[in-house]
Amino acid sequence: MNSDSERPAVTELRLSAFKAHRGVVLPLGPLTLLSGGSGSGKSSALQAYEILARLGSGQSLARAVRDVAGGPSACVPAGARPDDQGRRGFRIGCTVSGPAGPVSLDLAVQAEPELRIVGERLTGGGETLLTTALTDPDRPAVQAAWHTAGATPVTRAPLPDDRLGTSLLPLRVAGKTAGQRLVLAAAEQVVVALRSAFVCDPRPEVMRGTGGARAAGGAGLPGAAGATGATGALGSAGGAGGSAGRGSGVRGGRGKGAGKAREGHDEGRLRSSCDNLPAVLARTSQECARRHAVLVAAVREACVGPVDGLRAVPRQAGVTGAGAAGSGARESGVTGATGAGATGAGVTGVGVTASRVTASGATGAGAAAAVPAAGRGGTAGAQSGGGLGDAGVQVVLDRGVLGEMPVEQLGDGELRFLALALVLLTGPGVLAMDPAGEIPSAHQQMTVMADGMDRCMDRRQARELVSLAVRMAERGHVRLLGTVRDPSVAEGLPGVQVLHLGA
Repeated sequence: MNSDSERPAVTELRLSAFKAHRGVVLPLGPLTLLSGGSGSGKSSALQAYEILARLGSGQSLARAVRDVAGGPSACVPAGARPDDQGRRGFRIGCTVSGPAGPVSLDLAVQAEPELRIVGERLTGGGETLLTTALTDPDRPAVQAAWHTAGATPVTRAPLPDDRLGTSLLPLRVAGKTAGQRLVLAAAEQVVVALRSAFVCDPRPEVMRGTGGARAAGGAGLPGAAGATGATGALGSAGGAGGSAGRGSGVRGGRGKGAGKAREGHDEGRLRSSCDNLPAVLARTSQECARRHAVLVAAVREACVGPVDGLRAVPRQAGVTGAGAAGSGARESGVTGATGAGATGAGVTGVGVTASRVTASGATGAGAAAAVPAAGRGGTAGAQSGGGLGDAGVQVVLDRGVLGEMPVEQLGDGELRFLALALVLLTGPGVLAMDPAGEIPSAHQQMTVMADGMDRCMDRRQARELVSLAVRMAERGHVRLLGTVRDPSVAEGLPGVQVLHLGA
């Protein structure tokens, strides 16, 4: 068995009835890009995967679909009519390949009038390993039957209708018979693959601190740390301090630290919006100089002008935020940084030299944070919403003879490139995610999900990012599922699968 087959991975996504999709089967390789016109269902496909990933992490169904615009009802296929009891829903599923062979998971979810999982089916090794069905609509439970292959062919018991039954099996299956061990192996494989997902959506306005209050938690799968009801066989969720038990499941990715991650205080792990990038970059640059050099080289290819280095530096005393742009900002003696949002609200830039501010030629909204970067003698009022100066550090580009420039002065495409490149070069220990703790990292593959991967980027930047993903995917520890507007950015690159939706 080769190393790739030992790492569980989702190799097929099924959208049997989900939003605009009906009977759609998407084969997923190590590097898969979805393309298509507006409304073709690219984002919906990633949304279905994310729902499965959240459920696999032990989250309740309500939490798994809470970020869907329009609520659970928006997942119901357009035109779907309710039955005689007013019920409507959606169906999604996936296939996970790994040491137990291909294992398929399919779900039927009732979205109206009450949100619940009404049917689940797990198959593998030529056997139906788990089935659930709603037998009593008045009870918050489904009747489950799982493969035993002992004196009793199947075992039956009720399971909650708001949790993924597959993730609960290790809490209920003893593993004494060959059939039970097959069930456990298949369930573990599915959960490991689903828990290895990181949803990455770098938001330049949040990274600069201009988007109001930053997203709470902001993890790749928000709330994954501390999710309840996940598999007990997997033990702690991603590290020391987690615990598992019947009825409670996994208790957080890193014990007490998991609670901080949910509250958005775990600055050492990169959140989905990448608003805490400086703190993470300060950590990764010290932990692995080689990886940091690769990141700098990639950023050099994506940015206009010289890039000699990339580093996190202490935030200057008396400056809060990172020069987050804001209305009503005032400047005294600052030139070159012009346009709406050039400085943070309440910033007084007395004594700031124009040469430092204009070294990169930053103008307009993109010049946010120029004052704090150069702000000798500058002061700042209270800021809200965080930004790239949080945790007492900010990130600067070394532009050689042009001097240093805060990265928030970069364009939106360059900022997104930097954040996505950092994600591709790191792993679960650096990202705010909740991988299976008792499975060696060498036997796991992280899947990065990036909707609008080439958003705000020009073709050169997007192609460089895909090229970096190719190099990382070749190592076997990172997979990528992204959506792109221009599929030509992957032309000629080895190992990239482009699926055209709505064709």
